[in-house]
Amino acid sequence: MKVFKKKDNKKEPKKKKLTGLFQKKKKNQGLDEFDDNSLSFDDESEMDEWLEDEIVIPKKPAKFLIFMERYSVLFFILVAMFLDFAIEAISRFSFVESFQYIIHSFDVFLFNSFIIYVTLNLAYFFKRRLFATMIIGGIWLIGGLANGGVLSYRTTPFTGTDIKLVFNAMTLITKYMSVDQMILATILAALVVVLYIYTFFKGPKIQGKIKWRKYLICVTALFLSLAPGVKFGVEYKIVSSYFGNIANAYMDYGFPYCFWCTVLAKGIDTPNNYSEKDIREILQFDGTDNFDIKKTPNVIFIQLESFFDPTHIKGVKYSEDPIPNFRQLKREYTSGYLTVPVVGAGTANTEFEVLTGMNLRYFGPGEYPYKTIIRNNVAESVAFNLLDIGYNTHAIHNNEASFYGRKLVFANLGIETFSSEEILYLPEYTPLGWAKDATLKDAIMDCLKSTDKKDFVYTITVQAHGGYPTEPILENPVIEVSGTDDEGWRNSVEYFVNQNYETDQFIGELVKALEEYPEDTVLVLFGDHLPSLGFEESDLDNGSLFETEYVIWDNMDLEITDRPVTTYQLSAFVLDKLDIHVGTLMKYHQRREDTENYQTDLEILQYDMLYGNQYVYGGELPYERVALKMGVKDVTISSIEKDQLGNLIINGKNFNPFSQVKINSKDVDEVYIDQNTLLVTDVITTRGDIFQVNQVTAAGNTMRRGVLFTEAEGEGRRFDMLQ
Repeated sequence: MKVFKKKDNKKEPKKKKLTGLFQKKKKNQGLDEFDDNSLSFDDESEMDEWLEDEIVIPKKPAKFLIFMERYSVLFFILVAMFLDFAIEAISRFSFVESFQYIIHSFDVFLFNSFIIYVTLNLAYFFKRRLFATMIIGGIWLIGGLANGGVLSYRTTPFTGTDIKLVFNAMTLITKYMSVDQMILATILAALVVVLYIYTFFKGPKIQGKIKWRKYLICVTALFLSLAPGVKFGVEYKIVSSYFGNIANAYMDYGFPYCFWCTVLAKGIDTPNNYSEKDIREILQFDGTDNFDIKKTPNVIFIQLESFFDPTHIKGVKYSEDPIPNFRQLKREYTSGYLTVPVVGAGTANTEFEVLTGMNLRYFGPGEYPYKTIIRNNVAESVAFNLLDIGYNTHAIHNNEASFYGRKLVFANLGIETFSSEEILYLPEYTPLGWAKDATLKDAIMDCLKSTDKKDFVYTITVQAHGGYPTEPILENPVIEVSGTDDEGWRNSVEYFVNQNYETDQFIGELVKALEEYPEDTVLVLFGDHLPSLGFEESDLDNGSLFETEYVIWDNMDLEITDRPVTTYQLSAFVLDKLDIHVGTLMKYHQRREDTENYQTDLEILQYDMLYGNQYVYGGELPYERVALKMGVKDVTISSIEKDQLGNLIINGKNFNPFSQVKINSKDVDEVYIDQNTLLVTDVITTRGDIFQVNQVTAAGNTMRRGVLFTEAEGEGRRFDMLQ
């Protein structure tokens, strides 16, 4: 061993010493070990000069740090590959599937590992390089864990938008985790924090000066290489810039790439030809609004969850027709294939295209405008267009109002009333916990009867929502499935088909009710996307994963015009049949669909309306957020009685399991009996007490306030509904 010791020829009593065991690396040289217990310097500046030329590190972790320093590129590559493997294993809930992902998509694995590797290089800027590496790697692992956690209770993965909602999600954590799971998670998190603290204080630290210029140039070059790297990956089909199914995209293209796409690639890029002059030229052929309000009918859209014709699945047989009502409507009314933007999931994006007339291909890959631009911004829609000409506008969804943020979004799209799970009477649920669709018929008819004007009603069903169990969980299914040897897949198809069949029965009942209704009405039925049953194009006789079907029923003897359309054209197509020509994109689709530059100009219009200077409107958006009301029917109390045990029996109308009783503005515990009865125990009341039944979410948010009831007066008085 060599001992490096600064010689001192001067006999001065005080010397600056740096004590301890060290290893020293000279520039462009190997490592020489020494075990002297001191290094002596004449003064502090001489010690600083020595440190500037050398890297001095404690001896105990020397072997690891020598490897990190000498082979840092290799070290970061190995760490990046390990992290990508771990993240994909978490996302797939399987180490085996992660290995299969690497084997079958090795180029994708390397592409994602490179993204992680680039970020790890930020550790060069820190003296505690190991600690910095652990921090960066930990962030990646937290993202992977968040994705796995999200996928455990919903079909869409963790996206950049979800980061904004993390604090809201924490308030609902008890809904998805048991107490034991939360305790275990807390313990694990505490252990990780302890490990990080120990590494920070006890871990190795490079004492020499950081080579800022060298590292800044190299790391900047790596980050700048990401853009051409992504372009290369897209051109050579390693990854894609469009996610038809965001869940499948995460599986196909990896979490790191897809997640950062949802973070960085949002909205619509500024088109090359964008100016006020360009906008005027695009709109010059669309003309003025044209309609006859006296001839306009009620317009009902029903977006059918995962609904499609199961007979399109090759080789599968059914004991009877799984969609008899829809099939009959196809034969008798306008119908055709509907090209949707998603497959297997992404209901909100189909909904967005239908309501706005906008093409999602111009947005970021996998983007949900409901979670981004539309969440806090008003946008023109078919609802606003019809509202402008005298319609009332409604939305109905037999799921929670917060799903895809609809309670916020619908107000920005011109919807006046929204009847959600918290408002509706939903007596039956599927074995998977989704509300059945049958009672939506009454909800739709209630909307039509609630106003004296013509109504636009947009309804979203949920019964056929996935996932679909591989075990047989239905007792005596109406539709039996055969023709496949895969028992698990057969069970999944059979479950889906029977839910689809019940939705079809709802369609039949609704059409009967509308046939008896005395107003002109148009009913548009369409599937939002194919079910998440793992289809490939070769499994379907129409050869497309992005096609469902639509039917336009009416009681006005409209001309039958069968043709394929896309979801962003559907509303314009329906209004055109009704001779209603209003709205920017509605008129654009009606008059420009088959013209040159149709898609190019559509992209420019979309950009201007949402992100640009709004030249379409003369520079100022003419629409304002609507004062959305939850539901169309009052929640009322008709009488209050006491039983022999002293319990209060509250009689009234429009109660459901989300009803919350208040006495003198204070919550009391109630028991839901039925839609006309609630039971309250352990309370003492006096005459003059004021009672109210509100509709409240599971998180405690009041959705609609009920009519006040004073026991002494025996009658209610109006109370403003929650805005």
